[in-house]
This record gives sequence, C-alpha cells and structure tokens, in this order.
Amino acid sequence: MMPVAAMVALAAPALAQSGDLSLVQNHLRSVNTMTADFTQTDRAGKTLTGTLTLKKPGRIRFQYEKGVPILIVGDGKALTFIDYSVRQVQRWPIGNSPLGVLINPDKDIARYAKIVPNPDPRVLSVEGYDPKHPEYGRITMVFARDGGAPGGLMLQGWVMLDSQGNRTTIRLANQRFNAPVSDGAFRWNDPRRSGARS
Repeated sequence: MMPVAAMVALAAPALAQSGDLSLVQNHLRSVNTMTADFTQTDRAGKTLTGTLTLKKPGRIRFQYEKGVPILIVGDGKALTFIDYSVRQVQRWPIGNSPLGVLINPDKDIARYAKIVPNPDPRVLSVEGYDPKHPEYGRITMVFARDGGAPGGLMLQGWVMLDSQGNRTTIRLANQRFNAPVSDGAFRWNDPRRSGARS
C-alpha cells in the first residue's frame, strides 16, 4: 500500500491544477467586458499594435493601428476577418476558434484546458486544446495573479497556434474590465459593397 505522504504528493499537483483552472474559469465568467491595448507578433516576428474590445457573449474586435487595413470582429456567432486593401471578407464560427475560450462564458474550460507549469508562482498559464478538433488550433492564455483584477487574475495575453503550426502572440496592456461597451463597437463596413474603411 502506498504511504499517505506519497498519495498526498501525487494528488497535490492535480489539486493545484483543478484549483487554478477554477480560478481561470471564475475570471472568465466575471469579465463581461474588457478593453486593452494589444501588441501582436506573428511567427516571422512582424509586430502590429491596436486596441482590443471584448463584450460577452461572443463579441470581440481587434482594431489595428492606423495604416493597417485589416480588422477582426466577432459578432457573437462568427469571427470575421476583413482585409480592406483587397476588399476581402472571411468568416468562420467562433466555436471553431481558440478565441471561443475567451468570449464564451458557458464553455467549461476544465474539459479541454490544462495548466502549463510555470516557474514563476505569480504567473498562471492555461493551454486550451480540443483533441477532437485539432484543426481549431491551440491557445495558451497567460495570467498574472492580481487581487485587484476580476477573479484575482489579470489576463496578460495569449499565444495561438493554428493547425498549420503558425504562431501568433498577443500581449495586452492597459486592461480595463466591466465598463460599458456599446454594441455598436462591433459593427464594421463591408468593403465588398463600398470603398469605405472601418
């Protein structure tokens, strides 16, 4: 029979993991809106900046810096990628994107997320991945423990890996939570109908 101390030692990481996942779930559920500045770095090292606006359920907007002709908007059902330079619009279901973790408060992340070990106890990293749908890619969200933030965690950003292995890193700054956000913030101009820019 295994000694009690050994059983506790084996159970401790699992307990910590489930406790930390609960913290993350509490944070995600307690954030109804968020705005932040973001810095996006792609696998080639190209960096873009902009403003992120999030409103649950399902709405998100990546407004890139002036001069960047792209926009990404989630309207609750789909994510839309708009490229104004070529007047192209692509849509895909939010549920098929790792971003669904962030903007769908009903998702039980314990079913497909795990804590990623981090040497810094102030940092909590969570990887979300659906093994039944590897084509959706992976997201690793990075939180800092912060008693003043919703659920005691401050979202610092995330790393997304698509099914082709392309890595995109988003870093956040100036996060503001649960302030009023108008539904109009998620409207956009369709470049296929006019030359208008959003």
